[in-house]
Amino acid sequence: MLAWFSLNVLGIKRRVRFFCQDETRFGLKTVSGRKITAKGVKPIGKVQWQFKATYLYGIVEPQTGASFFYEFSHLNTDCFQIFLNLVAAQFPEDWLIVQLDNGAFHKAKRLQVPDNIVLLFQPPHCPELNPIEQVWQYLKRRFRWHLPKTLEELRQWMTQKLQALSPETIASITGRASILEALSVARI
Repeated sequence: MLAWFSLNVLGIKRRVRFFCQDETRFGLKTVSGRKITAKGVKPIGKVQWQFKATYLYGIVEPQTGASFFYEFSHLNTDCFQIFLNLVAAQFPEDWLIVQLDNGAFHKAKRLQVPDNIVLLFQPPHCPELNPIEQVWQYLKRRFRWHLPKTLEELRQWMTQKLQALSPETIASITGRASILEALSVARI
């Protein structure tokens, strides 16, 4: 519907693409998880309780696996504005429909959405509707029991894991049948 509206009503002649956006926090506090042990043996692992963290902003296209990630120190309107500007610059020839949650900083009055982006807000309290949540789970499963000593070491780990994510992997994680079917009907 949005693709038809953008092409026929607004007269936009750019390629229309559907992306999903979200943010997540990675920190130095240990993320625990399952460990393989003998039957009846309780798993033991080293933990650290440092509360320093960084935020990873991301955008993914479920249809092709195209993505863009950027790290920020905060989760606020200023950082989100910078992120939107970076996304608009990353895909300057396309018109982007971006699905995102109802975070207050996503709806701030001072937020200036770039001309090639339209924000599509999902229903409140429904993170399961946003496929990028599975990308965060994928990364955080690999982060279990990882003990970076500094934020710089954490950033290096994140960079390495993000570079290893191919478009095919992202498409397989985020390409839900319902979304892909809707996009094929919409001819996006």
